Amino acid sequence: MTTVQRGASAPTSGSQDHIAVNEPVLNQLVAELGEKSMAWAMTSPGQRATILERIIKDTYAVSEEWNVAACAAKGLDPNGPAGGEEIFSGIGTFLRMAQTFRQSMLDLSSGTKPQFPGPVRHKPGNRIAVQVLPASTFDKVLYGGITAEVWMEPGVSETDVVAGQAAAYESPASHAGVSLVLGAGNVASLGPRDVLTKLFAEGKVVLLKANPVNDYLVPYWEKAMAALIEPGFLRIVSGGAHVGAFLTQHPGVNDIHVTGSDKTHDAIVFGVGEEGARRKAANEPLTNKPVSCELGNVSPVVIVPGDWTAKEISFQAKHVATMLINNAGFNCLTPRVLITQRGWAQRDEFFAELARVFSEVPTRRAYYPGAKDRFETMLASHDDAQQIGDGSGDKLPWTIVRNVDPAKFDDVCFNVEAFCALTSETALEASSPADFVQKAVAFCNDVVWGTLSMTLIADSRTMRDEITGPVIEQAIADLCYGSIGVNLWHAFSFAFATTVWGAYPGHPVTDIQSGSGFVGNAYLFSQPQKSVVRGPFVASPEPAWFATNNNGGAVMRKLLAFEAKPSWLKIPGLLAAAFKH
Repeated sequence: MTTVQRGASAPTSGSQDHIAVNEPVLNQLVAELGEKSMAWAMTSPGQRATILERIIKDTYAVSEEWNVAACAAKGLDPNGPAGGEEIFSGIGTFLRMAQTFRQSMLDLSSGTKPQFPGPVRHKPGNRIAVQVLPASTFDKVLYGGITAEVWMEPGVSETDVVAGQAAAYESPASHAGVSLVLGAGNVASLGPRDVLTKLFAEGKVVLLKANPVNDYLVPYWEKAMAALIEPGFLRIVSGGAHVGAFLTQHPGVNDIHVTGSDKTHDAIVFGVGEEGARRKAANEPLTNKPVSCELGNVSPVVIVPGDWTAKEISFQAKHVATMLINNAGFNCLTPRVLITQRGWAQRDEFFAELARVFSEVPTRRAYYPGAKDRFETMLASHDDAQQIGDGSGDKLPWTIVRNVDPAKFDDVCFNVEAFCALTSETALEASSPADFVQKAVAFCNDVVWGTLSMTLIADSRTMRDEITGPVIEQAIADLCYGSIGVNLWHAFSFAFATTVWGAYPGHPVTDIQSGSGFVGNAYLFSQPQKSVVRGPFVASPEPAWFATNNNGGAVMRKLLAFEAKPSWLKIPGLLAAAFKH
């Protein structure tokens, strides 16, 4: 294993020797992977299941030290409530993905396609949706009231869904090759999750380049994925932009996956500076390699007006606050604009409760590079923003920009992903809740930048209303986002792995926006369009992932232990922790 230390944001493990990576070393690594690509293609699904079984075991074994390192980098107490956040998003989602891919490998080894739970439903626009959660009786117990679907592209039939599954396993040799994964710097599991997708869904061997922001995690990734590294199917390198640029142009790399920004994508595909701009305008790419990417979003949350109880307002304020608090706002799926109806009688009451929740949660270290500059840029356009909590030193306050003019389509709040602890609100004029929903869909699709993910929140009475209910269901069909949450933060589409995660398909390379392609997709569908996750309007007990749940860390540790080795014997303790406050 060869890595290079490039100014990581936290100390690296002393157990790993970091040496300078130069071009001959990179050439050697790519060549070694190329030599192993056909061996991986010929590795049977049963053998792959065995590899995943070890990855699950090794990931759990290193989870505590991985979590401690990640919390240190972000200024969190690994044993406190916020420590559970890193366990869940940084380790747990990777482990769950490994488990779901393992089950698909076992299905393939038994001679069947991956067995999704179903049912299959017909949706507007000549589309079908396959239910992919709950995927087991365990899911029904642990994620009660939550469902997830993968919607297919228009015209795909039920027969097509099954026939198209696991295409890389129909002719493995034709899919063999070397994938370059340019990992993200914000969430610890992103790079490793992308590795699993490339290997187990697409049939490629992988060179993973860690982002300099979190290359301190490389030693833990090496331990977790040793079952792939030892036989030569995975290599991990660290380094800055020069390493990434060299590898993207390397003739031995067959395709590229990047998690970052649209500017990163354009630099890879067209180059930088004036020449890069000229190439983009003329659609003259520097590379003809396939480039899949997840590039962020100005994620909207549409709040449908209703007559909410005090309990409902409190719950949804905690729900929305958690979306911003998670990872200090350094997520591509952090909500950046809350869309409300101007005439909603409880609008100010909701925002007062949202501010109160923020006031009770300590602010976080702004660990991601450039955060304070982005924050100041946003405030330069909106100096009336409400700032809540301690913003001294390396922290930023929780910040809400209220009443952004919805007619000002070029407002920074609609077009720039703040990527810090800041969100905004805009209020649309509408004659009724149904009219509001229709106008909110148009606003999301036509004004707000990006197509990655969004959430729609509506109380159960409104969902059942004979006028508004069908309009909401049509809205879910019409929204052009790769992941949609209904009364559940769209982040769960990322977390479950049986769903797909990526931009809404169809962006041209010259206007890539939120990206191209999907990761996750453990059932190996060939033509997904988007995922839809749904939850109850109010859940009880309070979800462990809420930033306000003081026992969240303890619950997440038990959930991680369960996901590592599911057992009914672990359920009572997990549920007891979930009900404890």
